[in-house]
Amino acid sequence: MEIIHLPDEKMFKTVVDGYTAYVSYQLYDNKLDIRHTVVPPPISGREIAAKLVKAAYDYALTHQLQPVATCSYAVVWLQRHPEYHGATGEDYGGCSSCAL
Repeated sequence: MEIIHLPDEKMFKTVVDGYTAYVSYQLYDNKLDIRHTVVPPPISGREIAAKLVKAAYDYALTHQLQPVATCSYAVVWLQRHPEYHGATGEDYGGCSSCAL
């Protein structure tokens, strides 16, 4: 699976079986905040979201940015990966929420 970073769109995306999955983010105060994670239902359950989130946070660490999560999926991902030293975004709305 190829993950493409589109910095002008602040997005990491991939196309699987003709469906596009992506994470979108915002940059502020030396932080990369994942705001939204989208994996279409026909390709869900393949760890695509996890791979996209990891790619975004690996990019953040490489560029000395703190991983932050406003998207509920990314919040859980950071909880499962404490080695990323991530934080929950101020706009986090709770379980099953993303900032659109």
